[in-house]
Amino acid sequence: MIRTGRLACPDAGIGVLDVVRGPAYRGHPSFLEAMTMTLSPAATPGNIPRRTLAVAAAACVLWSPSRLHAARAMPSLDGAVGWLNSSPLTAQALRGKVVLVDFWTYSCINWQRTLPHVRAWADRYQDRGLVVIGVHTPEFSFEKDVDRVRQAAAQFRIDYPIAVDSRRAVWDAFGNRYWPALYFVDARGRIRHHHFGEGDFERSEKVIQQLLMEAGAKDVPMDPVRVTGTGSQAPADWAHLRTPETYVGRDRAANFASAGGMVLGRTARYAAPDRLRPDTWALAGDWTVGREAALLDGAHGRIVHSFHARDVHLVMGPAAPGKPVPFRVRLDGQPPGPAHGADIDAQGRGVLAEHRLYQLVRQPGPIHDRVFEVEFEKPGIEAYAFTFG
Repeated sequence: MIRTGRLACPDAGIGVLDVVRGPAYRGHPSFLEAMTMTLSPAATPGNIPRRTLAVAAAACVLWSPSRLHAARAMPSLDGAVGWLNSSPLTAQALRGKVVLVDFWTYSCINWQRTLPHVRAWADRYQDRGLVVIGVHTPEFSFEKDVDRVRQAAAQFRIDYPIAVDSRRAVWDAFGNRYWPALYFVDARGRIRHHHFGEGDFERSEKVIQQLLMEAGAKDVPMDPVRVTGTGSQAPADWAHLRTPETYVGRDRAANFASAGGMVLGRTARYAAPDRLRPDTWALAGDWTVGREAALLDGAHGRIVHSFHARDVHLVMGPAAPGKPVPFRVRLDGQPPGPAHGADIDAQGRGVLAEHRLYQLVRQPGPIHDRVFEVEFEKPGIEAYAFTFG
């Protein structure tokens, strides 16, 4: 199903394929992925009919910063359970400021790849009247913990105000559905623009610049900031990204390949098949599959996943605080070597010490179909979701 939300059309000089490729949202395919899945299970970005691209382009409304519209008033932030880096802020107190509201959840790879831009905008435009507010709305249960949000904010070097929205009250007030989601509020307190998902950073910055000028700011820089993300915050390799996000918990699991399927809520012994079809995954060992995660009960357990992408990430953590669990990653049965991610070494060794997104693979060379495997040497790990880049 094609997701809802505004589809931004290109300025002159941007190709139609860039439009339909679109941003990626947590838990949703890009517009291009959704379109190709709707057309045919075998469709890929490289073989979309030219007529389809033309239809997608015709469906867009040409956009420019000068055509920003007046919309609804900014909803209340009063539902936040706490604030970090600031005393509580209200929509009324923010009148006269241009406000960028960024909905995030710290384990989300799409948000992590957006963060360098949001952080740069906060630094560049704060003296000209911009206030950036990060609204942390959790996707997984472990992200409701305020101390974990505080730790994540420190790790990601976020010093702008954060509304801790663990009950989703602010999320509901905005009617939001995506991570990340950006809402651009003018100095009169009206939402004038929004952007769902990652990407379109120059266009988003143009919106900030125009709203600041409308508010009377002087000497607003009109060139875009130059941002280079590193680690998990580096841009995805969209040209080679074929494998969709994979949830491990029963509620949203798909493409599960262990024989007999999943057993919900009790320990079961799983085995991985000798061969995996593209974009499928399996458990091996004794696991309890819950609604949002799988818990390893046995002394040894594995997760295997066939994929086509440059990067592999896995959201996971130890079930018991203070009890790190060592693990090892293999690609096609071998140590990853130079393809290791930031959270493991060239031999594939890593340690699971906290609940977060772990970057396990970043391939430097040609991208092709591969099989990823992570093996845990102790029980008590919780695995939530794979993401790719």
